[in-house]
Amino acid sequence: MSRAVLQVFEKYQAARTAFVQTVAELAHRPQNIEALQNAGVMSLLRPLLLDTVASIQQSAALALGRLANYSEELAEAVVMNEVLPQLVYSLEKQNRFYKKTAAFVLKAVAKHSPQLAKAVVDAKSLDALVGCLREFEPSVKEAACWALGYIARHTAPLAQSVVDAGAVPLLILCLQEPELSLKRIAASTLGEICKHSPELAQVVVDQSGVPFVAQLVTHHDSKLKRQVCQCLSQIAKHTVDLAEVVVETEIFTRTKLFSVLKDTDSVARRNAATCVREVVKHAPELAQLIVNNGGHAAIIDYINKAKGASRLPGIMTLGYIAAFSPTLATILITSQGIRPLKDALISEPEDHIKAASAWSLGQIGRHSPDHAQALAVADVFRRLVEVFENENSSTDLKQKSQRALKSVLQKCTHYKSLEPLLLTAPPKILKYIVGQFAKILPTNPKARKSFVQSKGLQKIQELKMSGNNDLLQYIDVINKKFPPEIVDYYSPNYAEKLLQKIETNDEDDVKE
Repeated sequence: MSRAVLQVFEKYQAARTAFVQTVAELAHRPQNIEALQNAGVMSLLRPLLLDTVASIQQSAALALGRLANYSEELAEAVVMNEVLPQLVYSLEKQNRFYKKTAAFVLKAVAKHSPQLAKAVVDAKSLDALVGCLREFEPSVKEAACWALGYIARHTAPLAQSVVDAGAVPLLILCLQEPELSLKRIAASTLGEICKHSPELAQVVVDQSGVPFVAQLVTHHDSKLKRQVCQCLSQIAKHTVDLAEVVVETEIFTRTKLFSVLKDTDSVARRNAATCVREVVKHAPELAQLIVNNGGHAAIIDYINKAKGASRLPGIMTLGYIAAFSPTLATILITSQGIRPLKDALISEPEDHIKAASAWSLGQIGRHSPDHAQALAVADVFRRLVEVFENENSSTDLKQKSQRALKSVLQKCTHYKSLEPLLLTAPPKILKYIVGQFAKILPTNPKARKSFVQSKGLQKIQELKMSGNNDLLQYIDVINKKFPPEIVDYYSPNYAEKLLQKIETNDEDDVKE
């Protein structure tokens, strides 16, 4: 009799095992998700999380994690079915296999939105997840890192809750573990915490985490270098002091971070360029340090080889460096920094990249006549005008092109480059060009001669007739530097005046 009873329970256990394993397998395929949801699988899996058999609990959790991972709607269903408290309760008591799976479920729920991440926190999961970081098993630590990273990524308060749970020191210890995948996700999670505010980044600094992150820049694994560079960027971006902490690790050299700009992995290269950008933007001293170590040349080479959105951090880096001083801008010019910026302005399809290029070119050329001439000789003015006039250009691109032209043209004394623009530039740009000629021509006889020969004098007489008040004061200054008869000759109504004189003379002759 006892044997017959035992068989019933064995069959029931086998059926439960088969059910959860099959559902977990079905949930792995996206095409099955809707059918499983319609069949009410969520309410069937929930009680199995508290099953007496550990393997059934684990498979039930795995199935729920795969369902929650699929969509925000299903993740919300997991929360509504009050699955999270059961998971957290079991997370503290079960074996390492279940802990890994439970952390996966928490990650799958938290990743979709701040609200769902808050629900995971409200279920008192953080203490349990931080406890998993103390486990000996690397895969459990890794799963916990994933969950904590997805919680921290959404908002500063959520990241603060992760910090308050004591995760940061343990994440720094995870960086020092031999397992590569654990290093990657630990660096990523630290970056997710640091990105929100200077205060959160300072927590990592105060825990002496930056040197441990920085030393991984020279690691052979490209995916790890991605996360390391990203984490350092998130720390450096907030303040000068935090940027200096990153600089003090002495990674900004040709053999360390600058070598990542030549890595085989495009994301690692972009993140390294972003890290340089986040440091140089803060202060001239930091920009000078990067230049002294050859960082500007590495960035220029990077922009030359990169395409698309990957160019953006490098383009902005050159703009930040050039903005600080004429000396730094000159170094960029002599290092052939204008060419890749001009190429991006011409060839990149995305307007925000073109706009960044226009801004950076403006920062290089705005310092002095010599800087402006470098842009003029490179035919940058014409390209900026073309972008400004293009009806398909975004408002931001047009604004940045106009500002760049304004700041550089007001310094430009290279009249040979200004003359062709005078004939083709739109009215909003013309006032800067005519204004420059009003400064150049009074003191430069060669420029006055060239101005007449290039039809510039004729053009400004036409502009005078158009009645543009912004230009009249400049045109009057220019006209006073030429004999009146020459000015009259190039006036649009000169022929009419000449005919009137002839007619007047003829009438006088008839009267006589």
